[in-house]
Amino acid sequence: MQVETPTILKNIVARKYEEITERKAHTPYGNLEVAASVANVHNAPRGFAQALRHQIAIGKAGVIAEIKKASPSKGVLREIFKPADIAKSYEKGGAACLSVLTDSDFFQGHEDFLVEARGACKLPVIRKDFIVDEYQVLEARAIGADCILLIAACLSGEKLQQLDNMASDLGMDVLVEVHSRPELDLALEYTKTELLGINNRDLHTFELSLNHTFELMNHVPSDRLIVTESGIHTREDVALMRQKDIHAFLVGEAFMRAENPGEKLSEMFQS
Repeated sequence: MQVETPTILKNIVARKYEEITERKAHTPYGNLEVAASVANVHNAPRGFAQALRHQIAIGKAGVIAEIKKASPSKGVLREIFKPADIAKSYEKGGAACLSVLTDSDFFQGHEDFLVEARGACKLPVIRKDFIVDEYQVLEARAIGADCILLIAACLSGEKLQQLDNMASDLGMDVLVEVHSRPELDLALEYTKTELLGINNRDLHTFELSLNHTFELMNHVPSDRLIVTESGIHTREDVALMRQKDIHAFLVGEAFMRAENPGEKLSEMFQS
């Protein structure tokens, strides 16, 4: 079973498969398995879901603060881009976790950004990329990722299940992202992860509405932790979400455009 994939995602995923083929030629699958095993010994996963749950349990918002240089729709978000400095700033500002874009072709990201950011702080980090293959899951753990993103719109139910299980076996958490009711149903049926991201941006029309989270949240079982994604720009947006009992957030653009990302985080999420 698979839902309809938006055109922009189709283009990105097609490029991902080319990229995976290129990377396999450079680093064979077996070598990556060894690297992931070594990482589990010397760079053990930090509890990503646990960190979010902890912040929420003590009455704070669980913020996944994103480190992102650019996006296909907005272009470069931050000219002076130092992942380690941004990570430290976020940690000081009260973030629960980090999200680091590693896609190079569409977001000007890189795996080194994740390594630099994670090495500069004690926060758990999600590899934000378009993961469609087991090779990328191994790669994520090998570079130190504590969690991976799976986007329901570009994966079949069977592939979602396979990648979710593999990440779990490697000790990583999974954030599965949905944009619609069919994608939500797919994620609930095929994944066991407790983290469920609701993207407020419609990838077919690119329209943005916080009501998207409110419309889908009532169909999410209580054992899943909802993470609202995209469109959170003000303290009022945060307050509205928290009034509706949504306490986990993934925020990128609002922070990346600020002179001091961590101070912006603290300002937006102070209780």
